[in-house]
Amino acid sequence: MAHELYTRTNQKLYFAGLALASLRRAEESRALNAQAQAMAEREAVLFHLHGALLGLCHEIAGFYRLPEAGVPRVERFLDAGLLRAAPSPELAELVELASQPETWLAELLDQHTRLFQPPQAPKKAKVDPRLPLIETVGLDEEEASPLPSTTQLEQWRQSLKDLALRFRESLTEC
Repeated sequence: MAHELYTRTNQKLYFAGLALASLRRAEESRALNAQAQAMAEREAVLFHLHGALLGLCHEIAGFYRLPEAGVPRVERFLDAGLLRAAPSPELAELVELASQPETWLAELLDQHTRLFQPPQAPKKAKVDPRLPLIETVGLDEEEASPLPSTTQLEQWRQSLKDLALRFRESLTEC
């Protein structure tokens, strides 16, 4: 069972690396759809990094035989309530990293959440009743927070990989 959990985490980290390589190629490309390819690959990297994080949470929960070991959402593992119910140093570290907005893990979780939010027009008061109720939103408009760079994504991948290796060393049974 433990090796299966390691495999899932390792696969997601590997696929994130492949998506990063494709992202680099798309950013260097002069093709007409290069911008769309880069966006798709950036989303794939975030998807796989989030999956690797979930896999790592499953590894920890499986080692401690937590009843929540099979939950399908990372957020359930990063809940302080779960940590109080089943304390572990590995989950405590993840909860700590996720709770501080300036950390790589909090940024990764924030960017992954943004994947599922539709673009929105800036909020402004409607002063003229003749204006339409619904406005179109262009994807070219300035975003509130910038997208993570390729370098930043690679740093997140390496941080997650290092964390997994360190956790696995501490989770070995004597």
